Amino acid sequence: MLRTASSPDSLRSRTPMITPDLESGTKLWHLVKNHDHSDQREGDRGSKMVSEIYLTRLLATKGTLQKFVDDLFETIFSTAHRGSALPLAIKYMFDFLDEQADKHSINDYDVRHTWKSNCLPLRFWVNVIKNPQFVFDIHKNSISDACLSVVAQTFMDSCSTSEHKLGKDSPSNKLLYAKDIPNYKNWVERYYSDISRMPAISDQDMSAYLAEQSRLHLSQFNSMSALHEIYSYIVKYKDEILTALQKDEQSRRQRLRGKLEQVIDTMSMTS
Repeated sequence: MLRTASSPDSLRSRTPMITPDLESGTKLWHLVKNHDHSDQREGDRGSKMVSEIYLTRLLATKGTLQKFVDDLFETIFSTAHRGSALPLAIKYMFDFLDEQADKHSINDYDVRHTWKSNCLPLRFWVNVIKNPQFVFDIHKNSISDACLSVVAQTFMDSCSTSEHKLGKDSPSNKLLYAKDIPNYKNWVERYYSDISRMPAISDQDMSAYLAEQSRLHLSQFNSMSALHEIYSYIVKYKDEILTALQKDEQSRRQRLRGKLEQVIDTMSMTS
């Protein structure tokens, strides 16, 4: 497993847990950075070797897990090699973001890239990577949590458009995947580009898709509870929502403002 200098287990002690046996000439080392502490004893020689051993083991562990991390990132940031078709909702959502950018004359590539990263990879996938117990019936211990934090941080850095300037004082979890992140960034950019070139999803197809998903999961959710939560949101922002519906051309064609006002009036009479 990957363990960084910031992991809880690496900070449990301020001094080595096992001291050298000077009589037998045997030296046993605990993986802590001895040179970070001011209370070293003269007999604890070779502290510089500890950080080298620590880094060597860290890199060896990273190499063992590299294929699995690569497979995960490639599956997430791919429209083809993912085992299943890209969900229509992702294409529809990304097209909506591009439409809004065009509507407001936002031509900055970084802004569009950040919008897409914030609404899917950084909002959904990072949470799943960091908390696999949300999806699988497993126990996540502190060591696993530290390892997954490294992978999640690498994932977030891969979605960023800014350059990461690293130095010798940078944390080890940043340095560990420094050479891999440029390649991961290319995967993210290619993913967004491939989705933008896919055929557009019509409103009718999207409605049919949502209806099918609702049918498939009909027994898993309480629809009345969900509707009540939506209605509470509508009541809170009623004026803003009604104004927006009045301004939108498609909403006017479907008379959505009038229909929503009827719902509000009906609910007001029954409450």
